[in-house]
Amino acid sequence: MSMFSTGILVLTSPLQTLPLRIAPVLSSAAQLVDRTLYVHLHPGLNLSSASQPRPVFIPPVVDLSTLITRLYNNAADICGHLDVRVLLTNIRAQPAACSGAGTPNCPFPTPQPLFHSPEVVLTDFAPQDPHQSKQVKQCLEKYTGHCYVCRPGISSVLLHPQIVKLQENEDAPKNDKEQKAEPIETYSDVVVGGTFDRLHGAHKTLLSISCLLANRRFVIGVCDQAMLKKKVLKELIEPYSVRVQRLREFLQDTKPSLQVEIVPLEDPFGVSIVDPLLKCIVVSEETRKGGEAVNKKRIENDLPLLVLHEIQLLKDAHHNETEEEKISSSSLRSRLLGTLLTPPKDPSHLPPTPYVIGLAGGSGSGKSSVAKQLEVLGAVRIDCDKLGHEVYQLDTEAYHKVLQEFGSEILNKDKTINRRALAAKVFGNQERLKCLTDIVWPEIALLVKETINQAREEGKEVCVLDAAVLLEAGWTDLVHEVWVTIIPQDEAVVRITERDGISTEDALRRLQSQWSNSKQVKHANVVLSTLWEPEVTQKQVLKAWNLLQKRIQQKKAER
Repeated sequence: MSMFSTGILVLTSPLQTLPLRIAPVLSSAAQLVDRTLYVHLHPGLNLSSASQPRPVFIPPVVDLSTLITRLYNNAADICGHLDVRVLLTNIRAQPAACSGAGTPNCPFPTPQPLFHSPEVVLTDFAPQDPHQSKQVKQCLEKYTGHCYVCRPGISSVLLHPQIVKLQENEDAPKNDKEQKAEPIETYSDVVVGGTFDRLHGAHKTLLSISCLLANRRFVIGVCDQAMLKKKVLKELIEPYSVRVQRLREFLQDTKPSLQVEIVPLEDPFGVSIVDPLLKCIVVSEETRKGGEAVNKKRIENDLPLLVLHEIQLLKDAHHNETEEEKISSSSLRSRLLGTLLTPPKDPSHLPPTPYVIGLAGGSGSGKSSVAKQLEVLGAVRIDCDKLGHEVYQLDTEAYHKVLQEFGSEILNKDKTINRRALAAKVFGNQERLKCLTDIVWPEIALLVKETINQAREEGKEVCVLDAAVLLEAGWTDLVHEVWVTIIPQDEAVVRITERDGISTEDALRRLQSQWSNSKQVKHANVVLSTLWEPEVTQKQVLKAWNLLQKRIQQKKAER
């Protein structure tokens, strides 16, 4: 069981052997820290020497870049729940010798504040004499306090992971002094671009390597609006302001000395093709062509070419058949489907049983197929389309009100309401449509309440209210949770035209008359998507159902 919310891990192994230790060290750290794990690099640090060690500048070398990539990759595999951040304040080409803590050339003239104050400091340093452990811990605490602002009375833990030495005498360098570390070329001004949704290990690698390369200024273009249109599950992308805030927080922790500029990206190029001070653009093998396109534009604009620094993509060990092999935001968004995105509103005005799910979704979204799957799993399905037909029946209250409002020309010969004729009366006329819905929606709501009451009398646990207009009609006060099904508009148009035999233009008009996906998602507790094969949807629905059952059982236990 985790004991600390935030910790800082001081890695002391030589750069050549550190990659072998990262996985077991992270695994050990994850058993002690459950939210944020900062990583401070000081290869060769000796915590058992007679004198108190001080932080020093670590030169930016290729091995360090490789290590950072390996660390974030291992973190994604081993402790994906942790927010891991590699701190780079002390990574810099060696300046003039420094004489003390107050000297500007030292990495930490004063302790650096972090967004989350560490409660524990961990290290991979293993004292040769076990009796030195207390002395080493004290030394570690003083060292860390010199570098960062920590919680008063910070704890310290020496990690002793089970590391296979991999025949170090054969595989590791025989003489570290003979090893010539290859330096990384650094640049005054570096630029990157991306969506940066739900900041993950691949983002952190890109940002950290960029921080390693940048000496003065770091420019980040963040996709906004126009650049999000083709993104998978774009409705679940965090707001621009949230993504920017998380970037600023991460970079302030990572390398506070950098001048950071974050700008909205409305096209694939942004400032990268107009800023004359930029020297380097960081790309992956996937985005290298985009970097080359930037340079073509810079030639057209009479600007110097940017150095393209390519980093490797991180593999996602946990991806499934519908997700990318690399770590990506779209995969993370797809994993949110079926989960509780926002807590339900206060349900105290509703009876605890049956637990009512309000299921909304635009035309063609697969809402009714999801409702039917929930019915198979045990929910009572309340089909609001059918209830809508019932309220129009002869001699009902709604029947007479509609007839009075819209006239006898909407009637068939048998005096029943011709719904096509009625639809023609309200099509394109918001005022007349509101007159109709003001009559019909309250009557449907009454039938819904009756059906829910009947389900309660029969001892049913869950009802699903299958209602396309759930949100527009204001029926959310009838349900405990709101679930929404979404698909991209292009896919919805294809489905509607094939199903209903109407033109693309008519399908688009129908969709545009309804609430957008984004607007519906803002009101949703759970989001589902039927974009992929039916088997994928079934897995989503089953996942959502199982999580729902856990919530219901928890509420029962609390009563």
